[in-house]
Amino acid sequence: MKKYSSIYIDGKKCYVERDIFVIVNGNEWGFVMASGKVMIFMGDGYGKSAAALGVAMKRASEDDRVVIIQFLKGKGITDSQFTKRLEPEIKIFRFEKSEVDYNERTPEEQEEAAVNIRNGLNFARKVLATGECNLLILDEVLEVVNKDIISVEDLKELVESSIDTDIIITGSEMNVEVCKFADKISEIGNMQFKNF
Repeated sequence: MKKYSSIYIDGKKCYVERDIFVIVNGNEWGFVMASGKVMIFMGDGYGKSAAALGVAMKRASEDDRVVIIQFLKGKGITDSQFTKRLEPEIKIFRFEKSEVDYNERTPEEQEEAAVNIRNGLNFARKVLATGECNLLILDEVLEVVNKDIISVEDLKELVESSIDTDIIITGSEMNVEVCKFADKISEIGNMQFKNF
């Protein structure tokens, strides 16, 4: 079933698909984005990936299909009996082969990791093109952008290729250009608290 969003133009309800140029009574109104929301979990606090995973669990319980692609996670969520039990509703992919932190690798190892990360981004494009899931989580992709492994334009192009798949992006550092194409941003931060 195709998902449509409704908008009101001159008091009339119109149904549109994502990126449809709407013309009502001969008036051009421009592009309208429908479903396929983009949410960002960012900040220096612990729990961004956990928050995204919580959304994934909720969506899977609603019979949605979820694909999680982890970037710069080292070992990440490893293949285990537990992760296999999540399938087919939740599938987790990691394209890096090293468990060593990206910043601690040699320049040659970093370049190899960058190639693998770009392969992960190409896989995300395929997932969106085939409609394999209802929710795509790009875990730590903000760090990939901040390390100049992929560009903001690459990520924007990927996000804009989504017709009706929701996308969650996570990462520590805020990227203003990425935030411009988000529908919702949640900042997860650390807080100092003293008990007197």
